[in-house]
Amino acid sequence: QVQLVESGGGLVQAGGSLKLSCAASARTFSIYAMGWFRQAPGKEREFVAAISQSGGRTVSADSVKGRFTISRDNAKNTVYLQMNSLKPEDTAVYYCNAGGWRRENYFGLDYWGKGTLVTVSS
Repeated sequence: QVQLVESGGGLVQAGGSLKLSCAASARTFSIYAMGWFRQAPGKEREFVAAISQSGGRTVSADSVKGRFTISRDNAKNTVYLQMNSLKPEDTAVYYCNAGGWRRENYFGLDYWGKGTLVTVSS
């Protein structure tokens, strides 16, 4: 069982930056690959970025490449999402997910946080 708690959301102007954090309760945090997803109002939840167990491999959605960076600190049981050059279309609730890594792809398990709201004003 993994409990995930996101933080760091808020209101920011377009072009600004935010850094999200996700703290995990599991003592075995390092066995999980971790991902970030987001859900905008009226839309389905979508994949944003993921990172392998060691942090050596990452993958991200085309819509955020070059702007968002995922990282993790296994000593702190925490995964981060640094978001730069934010756009109004990045407005969403951002969720942390624990999962695995297979053939260079991330797959999520049914471990989710409650989310943190990011609002980007134009």
